[in-house]
This record gives sequence, C-alpha cells and structure tokens, in this order.
Amino acid sequence: MTEKIDQIVDELKVLTLLEASELVSKIEETFGVDASASAGAAMVMAGPAVTEEVEEKTEFNLMLDEVPADKKIAVLKVVRSLTGLGLKEAKELVESAPKQIQESLAKDAAEDGKKQIEDAGGKASLT
Repeated sequence: MTEKIDQIVDELKVLTLLEASELVSKIEETFGVDASASAGAAMVMAGPAVTEEVEEKTEFNLMLDEVPADKKIAVLKVVRSLTGLGLKEAKELVESAPKQIQESLAKDAAEDGKKQIEDAGGKASLT
C-alpha cells in the first residue's frame, strides 16, 4: 500500500462509531453510492471501529418442538432420561409440545439431547 492509503487507514482506526457512521453517510452522499448494498465495502471503509466482537453463546435451552403421534413413546423415554421426570410429568411435557425441556445447557449437552430426541422421531431445537 502507498503511504497515503496507510495514513487514511490509520486515521479510520481511531474513529468513534458515531464518526464512522457520519463518514459512511458522507461517502454515500458525495459519491452517490449505497453502503448497505455492499456490506463488505462498508466494513472496509469503516474498519475495526465499526465491527464488534460477537460473543459466542455458551448456554442453550433445549426445546421439544414437535412429536409425531407414532413416535410419542420413544420420545417420552428420551425426555424422561434427559430430565429425570416421572412418567406422568414427562407425558404431560411431551403432549404439550412445543415446550422447553432443559435450560442453560452447555453446547455439547444441548446438541446431544437434540440428537437423542431427533433419533427417537421428535423434532427439537436449541435456543
């Protein structure tokens, strides 16, 4: 890169979010472009001042979304093993789907529970 470009990039690095937003608006106005049409170009223009780190989700809720009638018993057994509920409580939970089964699970445990439900014939999701 040329020295001039390096200097511009260095100046962009110290912009506040408000200043970066104003810069994007000014560039759109001056050059007759729409930054939203090309998000990649907007990110290059705004640099790291606009980007924020997305925090990776570490806790998940396991939801029972749907239980086909012919798979109800198999799904009920999985729900009992995952929750430790008695037969009556697990049956009520399965019959009231969509319903949250477990909350604040680690990613691996949540994905494992989802896989068990799906293997039994039900539909599950993570939230």
